[in-house]
Amino acid sequence: MTEPYKKKLIEVAIPLEAINAASAREKSIRHGHPSTLHLWWARRPLAACRAVLFAQLVDDPSSHPDKFTTHEDQEAERNRLFQIIEDLVKWENSTNDEVLERARVEIRKSCGGELPPIYDPFSGGGSIPLEAQRLGLPAYGSDLNPVAVMIGKAMIEIPPMFKDLDPIHSGLKNLNHYRNTEGLAEDVKFYGQWMRDRALESIGHLYPEVDLPEEFGGGKASAIAWIWSRTVPSPDPAFSDVQVPIASSFLLGSKKGKEASIVPIVDKQSKTITYKIRYGGTPEDIRLAKNGTKAGRGSFRCLISGAAITTDYVKEVAINGKLGQELIAIVAQGKGRRIYVQPSNQHSGTAQSPMLHETAEDFRQHFLTGETPARLTGGTCHGYGLDTWGKLFTDRQIVSLKTFVELLDDLRDRVEADALNTGLFREQGRLQDGVFSARAYAEAISIYLAFAINRSVDRGSTICTWDSSPKMEALRNTFGRQALPMTWDFAEGNPFSSASGNFLNNVEWVQKSIQRFVPASNGVEIQHDAQTLTYPENVVISSDPPYYDNIGYADLSDFFFCWMKPELKSVFPRIFGILATPKDEELVATAFRHGGRERAEEFFLNGMSSAILNMATQSSDDFPATIYYAFKQSEIDQEGISSTGWATFLQAVVEAGFAVVGTWPLRTEMANRMVASGTNALANSVVLVCRKREVAAEVITRAEFVRALRRELPPAIEELQEANISPADMPQSAIGPGMGVFSRYKAVLEADDSHMSVKTALQLINRELSEYLDGVIGDFDADTGFAIKWFELFGMGKGDYGTANNIAMARGIAVESVKHAGIVESAAGEVRILKREEMDPDWEPETDSHLTIWECCQYLIRSLENDGSYAAAELLKRIGSEKAEAVKDLAYCLYDISANKRQDAAEARSYNALIADWTELTRQAATINYVGKDRQMRFEV
Repeated sequence: MTEPYKKKLIEVAIPLEAINAASAREKSIRHGHPSTLHLWWARRPLAACRAVLFAQLVDDPSSHPDKFTTHEDQEAERNRLFQIIEDLVKWENSTNDEVLERARVEIRKSCGGELPPIYDPFSGGGSIPLEAQRLGLPAYGSDLNPVAVMIGKAMIEIPPMFKDLDPIHSGLKNLNHYRNTEGLAEDVKFYGQWMRDRALESIGHLYPEVDLPEEFGGGKASAIAWIWSRTVPSPDPAFSDVQVPIASSFLLGSKKGKEASIVPIVDKQSKTITYKIRYGGTPEDIRLAKNGTKAGRGSFRCLISGAAITTDYVKEVAINGKLGQELIAIVAQGKGRRIYVQPSNQHSGTAQSPMLHETAEDFRQHFLTGETPARLTGGTCHGYGLDTWGKLFTDRQIVSLKTFVELLDDLRDRVEADALNTGLFREQGRLQDGVFSARAYAEAISIYLAFAINRSVDRGSTICTWDSSPKMEALRNTFGRQALPMTWDFAEGNPFSSASGNFLNNVEWVQKSIQRFVPASNGVEIQHDAQTLTYPENVVISSDPPYYDNIGYADLSDFFFCWMKPELKSVFPRIFGILATPKDEELVATAFRHGGRERAEEFFLNGMSSAILNMATQSSDDFPATIYYAFKQSEIDQEGISSTGWATFLQAVVEAGFAVVGTWPLRTEMANRMVASGTNALANSVVLVCRKREVAAEVITRAEFVRALRRELPPAIEELQEANISPADMPQSAIGPGMGVFSRYKAVLEADDSHMSVKTALQLINRELSEYLDGVIGDFDADTGFAIKWFELFGMGKGDYGTANNIAMARGIAVESVKHAGIVESAAGEVRILKREEMDPDWEPETDSHLTIWECCQYLIRSLENDGSYAAAELLKRIGSEKAEAVKDLAYCLYDISANKRQDAAEARSYNALIADWTELTRQAATINYVGKDRQMRFEV
């Protein structure tokens, strides 16, 4: 870049607190959220993607000194843009035309009316292209994984083709009132019901009703689920011909007063085990039921002989094909509650009939032959004999899912015929060619209903278990986490029931997701690797790449791919013309796939460098690129911000020719999770803001780099503090300006002329941040300086008076001074800092003749924690703006001591919460005026 570029908002400041709050809240949104369209792992929050794209494209006010001549003018304009972002990130506004158009106007203004294409070359779950499209930007996505590509097509490519179209099915009167994708969603719902009815006619007999016990009124009821236990031959030779259960739990319901559990009845004489249902029971009964037949970690006990059943024994049995399954309970739908019924021969025989097995086995051999992953972060069932995808499903599950899959061909013909009857479609052609035709519409509907089937696949494997918790008593899904763990007892759901996980319920999830699409521009999703991709002209990159060794996307997605092939191969033959998802080319550092950790790291670094180089080479000079990086919690705990994965990823970015000009930490966990995790945990992910490095970049020495850091990092940290970046997020935020220094140079040379690594640079940046925070101590009053040093050494504990005297004398005061200030207690030759709850309950800042910043900070936290934000805002007003900034500086300093030096998460949380609420406290404080000495207040209007 030879000409100066216009700085974008994201290169200067963003309303991080509002973005993080909206992103965290989004985790609790289910109905209508695009994540419910089809499962994908580690999606970025839509709110964060929307905000980042807006800030990436809109000019910062400092880029227009002719319009905004003073610092105050620029701040006022920045705050106006912040308000747009704060409105934009709210879930309720994701389909609000007025709010979205306000954002689009700003984007068009900064882009000269010509909107640049947005491209995510690692599109995965599709959050970034979807939000680009919502903002009216040409949206592009690509991924190597065919499952991700289909998700992308369903989210950004298909909706614009059929935008504002009325439903085509017959019987509707409310026409011409369908906006965006509402008509498409209505047809998905209608034809989903059609599929369900046809399937019920075909296989409804496989799901017989349940005979209810007399105590529940007798008669018949619909079955919700069948609870099965895996079984192995007893390891005791005397009972080797008996299959015994290896169940992790016999508990069915744990609601207080309505507990229900399975009781195995053992008859050694006849060598049989039968199962009864018990309601209620003693606490000991419930405890035993909760443990099933477990005898310890990974081991079980034989119910009939008492012998130990080890993990190795189970694996051996499974590999030899002797792992069985036995029905141990049935769940029926009662009036407002679950009714648990003991197993019957009829239900067991229906689910395990030879004819059913023959049909299921044929489908297994044709479509479900691929191997399950032998190794997987989080666990895999492969070693227990479930080594092919077909073995993850019971015969009945396969026949049921197969029936829905095979109905898709009939569905496409039915929809095409109905579409032709409307007269709207006159062209001939296929969806893969982008043609607006009746056939293309039918294929589109079939894709969304294939997604509903895949939701049923997720709810319909033997990995699924029964959730006995009081608020649930329901079927869990396969992917409770990013793994395929072995389950010892499992729940088989009824696709025709009214309970969670039934087929119509899955159709509804898909339909509600489609309803909320806002296809304000065209979208394109292709299957391609990121290293050799050719981008559109003037492209803006915003991407969410894979994260080192976090998730085995390809291994996990094969679970769905093996079903997608028979579902959608006729619609996209090229995408589904492969046996399994690409593994060797997948850009993750999987040690077992590449022959060790070092080779895996090298593969990841080379591949990611190549992909990012491709981005840097082809991306627009006018806009920064944004790249997301997700932190793995275990890696953070062990290595902090200079962790191997993070450093390796940053190394790839820098070597590709990007200069990192900003880093913004995103917290995507819900508020209760954030508190529980401790405030010294780093953010879930970071957005890197990157510009192309100057061609004429210099080479400097380590000493020159450190000098530059010491010169440029402090004012940058001050700006971050002014923006109220929380102390917990400060280490990651400071990486931005720190890496901005490091990455603008061609290289930083060590003493031996070798190139400094990013990992070393991160350590130096963190050191400078710590020294900066330590240096702030000298700016406080002497009593506060004493308290900080004492807190660092002893926390809230006691220490020797002599030590206290030395610390005080070094600051030109005596211990009595700090005691007089109401900060410490001194008695019997010992000194300790007073806890907040011990400090003067009648303290008044206006009348305190020995006022210190320490007191102001501690009383402010006490007020916030005990009395709420308004009381704290009132106290902040009374403390005064001059001391307020010093209080905030102290909170940063004490957070660093609590979290990083004393490892006191509870104390750190208090300081972090104060900064997190600082913007709102100062806003409220600004509305308060005082009248007279009695401190009566009024609000400014």
